Amino acid sequence: MSLKGKTLFITGASRGIGLAIGLRAAKDGANVVIAAKTAEPHPKLPGTIYTAAEEIEAAGGKALPLVVDVRDEEAVKGAIANTVETFGGLDIVVNNASAISLTPTSITDMKRFDLMHQINTRGTFMVSKYAIPHLEKAENPHILMLSPPLDMQEKWFAPHVAYSLAKYGMSICVLGLAGELRPKGIAVNALWPRTTIATSAVRNMLGGDEIVQASRTPEILADAAYAVFQKPSRSFSGHFLIDDVFLHGEGVTDFEKYRVDPSKSLIPDFFVPDDTPPLSSL
Repeated sequence: MSLKGKTLFITGASRGIGLAIGLRAAKDGANVVIAAKTAEPHPKLPGTIYTAAEEIEAAGGKALPLVVDVRDEEAVKGAIANTVETFGGLDIVVNNASAISLTPTSITDMKRFDLMHQINTRGTFMVSKYAIPHLEKAENPHILMLSPPLDMQEKWFAPHVAYSLAKYGMSICVLGLAGELRPKGIAVNALWPRTTIATSAVRNMLGGDEIVQASRTPEILADAAYAVFQKPSRSFSGHFLIDDVFLHGEGVTDFEKYRVDPSKSLIPDFFVPDDTPPLSSL
């Protein structure tokens, strides 16, 4: 199933994983809405919604760059209305925008706590909420969250309670919305990487270029997301997918192409369940 002519609304798509998902869809000739905050170049973060739009167009898609803060209800409503007016509908929503702060409770500033919950959990809920009336009209509608499996272990929460709560909040949205929207034929799924991914967030928040070199590229998540969007929305919903396990089930056998530096041992990501099939089995 091609995504040609399909319309994707992707939050946080000016760089990283969100942009990679948009570029993969653009290869089919999809319409990609880049809903993100970065309109002016940032000293530490590459790309803006406008440079992302240029990349989408160059890849073969149609781009609509929109300045959207997912905490702002009017901005979200307006952006979705603009999307539908521009492209005539909405087929896929990707809730990718996220904030991260890996701090223990005693030194977690409440403004940072609020920011993570407003962007991660509340933003995911709100974007999905306002997209539903339009997704109902689509032929094969999907909502995809970049959020972890609901593996409720102490070790995933103890080091950074505030961040874990905010990310798991996105996944609880998956759990609830999958059931709520199943009668409407709208699929809701979660996708999460087994390893760290070479993004600006990883470089800036987790340890610089050394960790980036021991990561996979965002293209692994882009390919996995693309495979999710091929699934029939009425029968493929409520899944919490690990990128390489899902892709392996779809027939992918070459995972070396996703490594930034094949000589480096991959660093596992947070929140990957202990019973995830080992890399050696793939």
